[in-house]
Amino acid sequence: MTNQPDILCIGSVLWDVIGRSSSHMRAGSDVPGRITRLPGGVAMNIAMTLVQFGMRPALLSSVGRDAEGNELVAECDRMGLNTDFLYRSDDLPTDVYMAVEGANGLIAAIADAHSLEQAGAKILRPLSDGRLGDSAHPFNGPVALDGNLTEDLLHDIAASPLFAAADLRVAPASPGKAKRLMALRNHPSATLYVNLEEAGLLCNTVFDTSAAAATGLIAQGAHRVLVTDGGRSASEASGDDIITQTPPEVLVTRVTGAGDTFMAAHIAAESAGADRDTALARALRAAATYVSGETPR
Repeated sequence: MTNQPDILCIGSVLWDVIGRSSSHMRAGSDVPGRITRLPGGVAMNIAMTLVQFGMRPALLSSVGRDAEGNELVAECDRMGLNTDFLYRSDDLPTDVYMAVEGANGLIAAIADAHSLEQAGAKILRPLSDGRLGDSAHPFNGPVALDGNLTEDLLHDIAASPLFAAADLRVAPASPGKAKRLMALRNHPSATLYVNLEEAGLLCNTVFDTSAAAATGLIAQGAHRVLVTDGGRSASEASGDDIITQTPPEVLVTRVTGAGDTFMAAHIAAESAGADRDTALARALRAAATYVSGETPR
């Protein structure tokens, strides 16, 4: 079927409410700026970027049947995202993420993903009821997972036959949820996308470079990892083989969603047949373009 997805994005689909100011900020700052509301969430951000690179992602998440949820689904449809497999709840409200960014980066953020957590395994029903596969014929394409899923659900996914044929691509939703990825750290087909802080949390240490962090995660049993470090070098490692590159220098105008853009661009590059060096370079370039305020291409 032509409308069948070529990648699944499983995790948070919500509204991002972002306050941005050109001023340097600290705790208690009260400054002028702009407040925007945009479709967001890790799974959503990845899916939006994948569409820009010509892929056909489907969203598996929980979205309420409230006004905010109806508006969010309509916006997803407008952007070309497949919303056929969303779990729509009459009882759970649509989730929301709120962040404040200054000229000195992210100041604070709160992610309210309680509806996604409460929906739990209900969001995975299309993978077992025949719409996207079942235990005898599991989905065999790439699957992007995010750390807004509960730790219990991530453990279930790690052991589930529904994901036995999938190419798992996994990212934490934030450093505060990074340790949830322990459930998938040793999965034989999982690629972990983390930043330097998140890598340290997974290894219970502090790393100075992305290369050291990638090496540390592999030593802990990870199958494959990509570690970013803002505007500094990023590394990709599988076994003893590691590559490191430095992203382009750009003027940073936004940060929320940069890691999701990196991950999506890397998946899209590899899906198009790019080798490791090319895929990493494209992902770094896309993330740099994103944080500069432009649209990744």
